[in-house]
Amino acid sequence: MPPLAELTQLIVFALLAAAVLVGAIGVVILPNIVYSAFLLGGVFLAVAGLYLLLNASFIAAAQVLIYVGAVNVLILFAIMLVNKREAMGASPGVGLRRLLSSGVCAGLLLLLLRVTFTTAWATPGPPQIGEGAVIHLGEHFFSDYLLPFELASVLLLMAMIGAIVLARRDVLSADIATGEAVDQGLIEKSRTPLLMEKTP
Repeated sequence: MPPLAELTQLIVFALLAAAVLVGAIGVVILPNIVYSAFLLGGVFLAVAGLYLLLNASFIAAAQVLIYVGAVNVLILFAIMLVNKREAMGASPGVGLRRLLSSGVCAGLLLLLLRVTFTTAWATPGPPQIGEGAVIHLGEHFFSDYLLPFELASVLLLMAMIGAIVLARRDVLSADIATGEAVDQGLIEKSRTPLLMEKTP
């Protein structure tokens, strides 16, 4: 019988792992993209809990601040700004695509299982840094990993600008050139955008 602390840690790990698995499956399966985005936030929070079990409190805080507070909120803003009203039509070859994607996912699952059961995990880790871990992480962020860190922020900014540009068509209620009502299905239909039309 394991001690109470180890038993509690195993129970918490099992609950967090189940939350990650169920949430990830829900993100892929649910047809409503808003529910999928909320489930993705739950997955990020569960992963932060796993980091806490590994005594990586700074990584857990960064997980919550960056992925839940920035990435997931950005996804929700993009969904709300685009505000697509028309349903997507059926794509050709859906069955073949599902078969191929299922094969790829099954192959990745088998690869992960093989790595899990064939790797000797009971190996000594690196020496613990202790209180100076945050200082060392900050030094690496602003020296070795400065370019990837800044590129990630630029990519997030570009995603937000793209969502605003896609939602721009709902702002104007009338064509500034002709005065007629703006077609809200402008993006989906083959028509020259308003700003590209030539005035006589």
